[in-house]
Amino acid sequence: MASAPSPPRVPKPKGIQPSHYYESFLEKKGPCDQGYKKLWAGLQGLTISFYSSNRDFQPLEKLDLRAFVKLTDEAPWAGSRDPGIHFSLVLRDQEIKFKVESLESREMWKGFILTVVELRIPSKLTLLPGHLYMMAEVLAKEEARRSLETPSCFLKVSRLEAQLLLERYPECGNLLLRPSGDGKDGVSVTTRQTLNGAPVVRHYKVKREGAKYVIDVEDPFSCSSLDAVVNYFVSHTKKALVPFLLDEDYEKVLGYVDADKENGENVWTVSSAPDSDPGPAPPAGGPKSLPPVASSQDKLPPLPPLPPLPSQDDNYVTPIADAPAADYVNQDVSSSGCLVVPKPKKLAKAPAKPPKPPTLPKPVPKGNNRPPARKLVGGSPQAAFLATSKWSVGACRVGIQRA
Repeated sequence: MASAPSPPRVPKPKGIQPSHYYESFLEKKGPCDQGYKKLWAGLQGLTISFYSSNRDFQPLEKLDLRAFVKLTDEAPWAGSRDPGIHFSLVLRDQEIKFKVESLESREMWKGFILTVVELRIPSKLTLLPGHLYMMAEVLAKEEARRSLETPSCFLKVSRLEAQLLLERYPECGNLLLRPSGDGKDGVSVTTRQTLNGAPVVRHYKVKREGAKYVIDVEDPFSCSSLDAVVNYFVSHTKKALVPFLLDEDYEKVLGYVDADKENGENVWTVSSAPDSDPGPAPPAGGPKSLPPVASSQDKLPPLPPLPPLPSQDDNYVTPIADAPAADYVNQDVSSSGCLVVPKPKKLAKAPAKPPKPPTLPKPVPKGNNRPPARKLVGGSPQAAFLATSKWSVGACRVGIQRA
C-alpha cells in the first residue's frame, strides 16, 4: 500500500537584512565576558549592532555611541603569539575591547565610529582615498538623518529646571538643549561645569534662520541641525562638555493594563497614589488577620490596687546559712576575730557593800627581799575596785555561755 505524500514544506518568512554604514566580523569582549567572542557587527547611525552571523537580522546586543568617550589602541602583550589587532571603545559607563584581523580593519572601524560621533572625517588615521570617500558618504547620510530628529539631550524644560537637572545628575552630562525662552523656534543651550569647587552655569542662545541654526556667539556659527549644534559645543571645548543623557531604563510612574468598561479594550492605566498606606493585603484563603494592637493612646482598663508594702523593719532577708539572731543586749558585732565584751545599756547598781572576797596570803618566794603585801581594808577604794572588776568578768563569761 503506497504511503501518502508528505505535505510540501512552507518556507519560513525571512526578515529584512538591516542596512549598515559599515559591517564586518570582529571579536568582542565586554566587561563581564571571560574571553573574546566572534560576532558580526554593523554600524548604523549612533548604534553598533552585534549578530551571531551575517545571515541574522535580529541583533544579540547593541551599543549606544551617544555615551562615547574615546577610542584607544592596545599593543599586544609581551610574549603573546596572538596575531590579532586590538583596540578599545570607551563609553561613559563601560569599556569594550575588540580584536580584528588586520590593521586596515581597525582603522576602518575607528574611522567610521569617529565620523558618526563627531560628524567629521578623521584626519589622523591611516586611510586610503577610497576609505575617505566612503566616510564622506556616511557623513552626508548621518547629517541628513540627524536633521530629521531631535537630539537626546533636548528636553522640554525651563531654564531653572535645566539647571536643577544638571546639578542633580552630574554623571549624566553637563550640556542640555531646551526650548528658547522667547517662545520662538530657537533653542537655548545650558551648560554646568565646576571651577575651583564652585559651579559655573552658562546659557547660550541659538537662533533659527530658515533651515539653519545659528549659534549666537561673538563669531556666529551656522549649523544644519540641532545635532550639529551639540557637536559644535562638544568639539570646541575639547570634549569638556558632554551631552546630557538621562538614564531612563526604569519607569518612575506605576502603571498597569486595565479593561475599558465602555468598549472592553485593554488600555494602559496610571495608578494613582493612595491617600494613606493600606498595609499588606491578606492572602486569599489564608488565615484571618489578627486584631489591631492597641496603641499607647487607647484607654486601658484600670489596674488592680497594689498590696501594702511591708514594714520597714521586716523588709530584710536573713541569709540561709546564718543562725537565728540571739537576744543580745547590744546588736553590734565585730567583723574581726577578736572577742569584744558587750557594754550593757543599763548597769545594775552595785551593792553598797559588795561581798568581801576571800583573801589568801600569797606565798613569799625564797630570796625575795620585798616586804609582805599590805592587807587591804574592806571599805577602802582599792578593795571596792577589785571587787567590781571581778564581777564584770564573771558576768561576761555567763553571757558567752548563753550564746
